[in-house]
Amino acid sequence: MPEKIHIHTEPVPPRVRPVGRLGIVDWREDCAGCHNCVKRSCIYGLWGDENETLHEERGYLDYIYQCKGCLICIQDCTKGVLTRVINPEYERLGDDYFTPEVIVTTWYQAETGHIPVSGAGYPGPHSGPGFDSMWTDMSEIVRPTRDGIHGREYISTSVDVGRKLDHLAFDGGRMTTTAPPLVEVPMPVIFESLPQRWHCGNLMPTVTRAAAAIGLFSVIRTGEIPAELSLEQDRVIPWLQSIEECADGEYSAAAMAMISDGPDVAQWQAKLKANNPDQIVAIRVPASPAVTERARELAGDGMEVIHLVFDSHGREDAPSAPRHVRDVLREVHTALVKDGTRDGVTISASGGIALAEHVTKAIVCGADLVAIDVPLGIALECRMCLDCEQGGICPITIEDTEPDYGKQRVINLMGAWHQQLIEMLGAMGIREVRRLRGETGRCMFFEDLEDDTFGRLFGKRKTEISV
Repeated sequence: MPEKIHIHTEPVPPRVRPVGRLGIVDWREDCAGCHNCVKRSCIYGLWGDENETLHEERGYLDYIYQCKGCLICIQDCTKGVLTRVINPEYERLGDDYFTPEVIVTTWYQAETGHIPVSGAGYPGPHSGPGFDSMWTDMSEIVRPTRDGIHGREYISTSVDVGRKLDHLAFDGGRMTTTAPPLVEVPMPVIFESLPQRWHCGNLMPTVTRAAAAIGLFSVIRTGEIPAELSLEQDRVIPWLQSIEECADGEYSAAAMAMISDGPDVAQWQAKLKANNPDQIVAIRVPASPAVTERARELAGDGMEVIHLVFDSHGREDAPSAPRHVRDVLREVHTALVKDGTRDGVTISASGGIALAEHVTKAIVCGADLVAIDVPLGIALECRMCLDCEQGGICPITIEDTEPDYGKQRVINLMGAWHQQLIEMLGAMGIREVRRLRGETGRCMFFEDLEDDTFGRLFGKRKTEISV
């Protein structure tokens, strides 16, 4: 049984004032000046904190942007002069995939290392596009011994990366089969190569060392690997750009290496294996309508790791109606199972992983592990305004992030994600994450339920749900 992973988290307050979802508007001209003002009895003390922040400002409105939504002040105010509103600055965060809710949730996890709990009531529809149309089976949540954090049973989150044997051979009681090299990762997550906008300051070594502190790996393109990083100690996966780099042995010390898919991919892999036979080689394959056939070819050729690459919203590269990572993973996994090659290859996927629940859902769809990038920048307080890509100035000067501060923020995020992974595995009655791979019986899909319930009456939808 793998050693139990423990991610040490500690509170890391934000460098800049975060943007909250809710605000309280105070109409001062109608205030009666009650001695027992509800502001003073705020159970979270937010009014006092806000006054300290705004004591230099003048105006008729106070905006409490960190309101928790308990509504006690609004209900108890004798004059009814308090109103809850949505912060307009909150609504400008992110985009339609990395929504304001996702960003604020990630900030909270990076700051505290805790699982986010919303007390503001029903958040909206129970179904949406992509991963939101998947509902995980939580039928085992009634069994306290399945609770991986508080219960008595051990739940493993580690995965093995590399090619597995499909059989063992023995001669005279001795095993004659040579096991291929494997790399163990304590949770099914690696760090993807960071987007170019975050190649500033000390962000790259900061994020990489946060991953190494947990035991995870970080993908970095060769030529961009900071000199202060060690391939072994900092668990770097060099993403090689030419066959010359594969042959010269400069990156042979790395436990894993990554190369882009192409017609000479087998030759590139052979060069790497010649320098270090134990090095795991991952093939980076862009997701497209033809990706399933390509994955079948690579698995049949004995490749160890197939790394499927989607865009930041988890969509494949297609001229029209691109599929979500959820659907592509299910197709690839099912095809490899039918070919009898699925257990011999590791499937990883990057793109579209925005929340901890997406890790679990991607594994249910057939991945062994996932790679994340955008959540790492958000953990460092990025607001996803993308002003930097337009040549503007970063509103939080993310390039000034201190290494120790940023490292702990990323560790906190992974600590919160790890706890959520354990909670979901325990609720599904699964004791190790390896068993969750492709286990679609542990999930319900909105489209399938809708078709089974209403399909016989109304037929198929005329327009597929956009992802």
